[in-house]
Amino acid sequence: MGNARVARDYYGILGVASDAEPDEIKRAYRRLARELHPDVNSDPSAQERFAEVTAEIDDALIRMQLTLEECLTGVTRDLAVDTAVLCSECTGSGCAPGTKPAICDICGGRGEVQTVQRSFLGQVVTSRPCPTCRGLGEVIPDPCRQCGGDGRVRSRRNVGVRIPAGVADGMRVRLAGQGEVGAGGGPAGDLYVEVEEIPHEVFTRDGSDLHCTVSLPMTAAALGTTLALPTLDGVEELTVEAGTQTGTVRTLRGKGMPRLRSTGRVDGRGDLMVHVEVVVPTKLDKEQTELLRRLAVLRGEEQPDLGAGGRNGHGLFSRLRDTLGGR
Repeated sequence: MGNARVARDYYGILGVASDAEPDEIKRAYRRLARELHPDVNSDPSAQERFAEVTAEIDDALIRMQLTLEECLTGVTRDLAVDTAVLCSECTGSGCAPGTKPAICDICGGRGEVQTVQRSFLGQVVTSRPCPTCRGLGEVIPDPCRQCGGDGRVRSRRNVGVRIPAGVADGMRVRLAGQGEVGAGGGPAGDLYVEVEEIPHEVFTRDGSDLHCTVSLPMTAAALGTTLALPTLDGVEELTVEAGTQTGTVRTLRGKGMPRLRSTGRVDGRGDLMVHVEVVVPTKLDKEQTELLRRLAVLRGEEQPDLGAGGRNGHGLFSRLRDTLGGR
């Protein structure tokens, strides 16, 4: 696990979908290279984009959707990856078979050109990369027909990736040397697989902890009950004590997600927090209504006393008086 340097979303840079066919990717690459080339487009922002599209080493980024259960256990998958690979025709040289690069006539092989300007301070000499050879010092008189002189072509291949247990949304797994091959046969960058966690129907995640809500009828909350609670590890018995109120939180230790350290190792598991919501019925038949009225009489609750009730002998109005009186 880790992200030592920023990975590039190559599909986004080229403006194509992640499942685009190889021919579509090639066309997008060539079109952008032509539009943004410094010899054609002098806009500084276009030059920056040209460097981005044709970068000699660009870490590639792909995204993988995982369920919460898959984040719990980790998965191993084969991914179809579209990246630049070494051209088989020229083996990365960019030259047609039987030919070789030539010394650039403009810079004489130095890779840079100098300009001299006169000012009141004298002559000012500035250097910049040669626009003809782009600082390489060599040009390719007869480019390879397969790669157009770039030394690489785009190809779809399968890459095996192991996602460890405990990953979360936005985390990245780095596959060293599995990214884009550099122009002219340069070394390959890294491939980053970014996790997109699919929202779960029951559980919400907070780091290594999980949360869920259990709705209880008011009778069960008043009398107490035992629930068969589905968790990611199977069914757990949850005892609800008599008199449980809305907002009560029961914690099941170690029933959350694995705690994934920066080293990629798992150090225990988080907890599952069960939030209790007491449900008051909205529709009662005649018999149910009579039973509740009888219960209210037995408990002396026919008419709630807002001034005297409360766990600490303080009702709603008395608490409001205390609050206002303290100002």
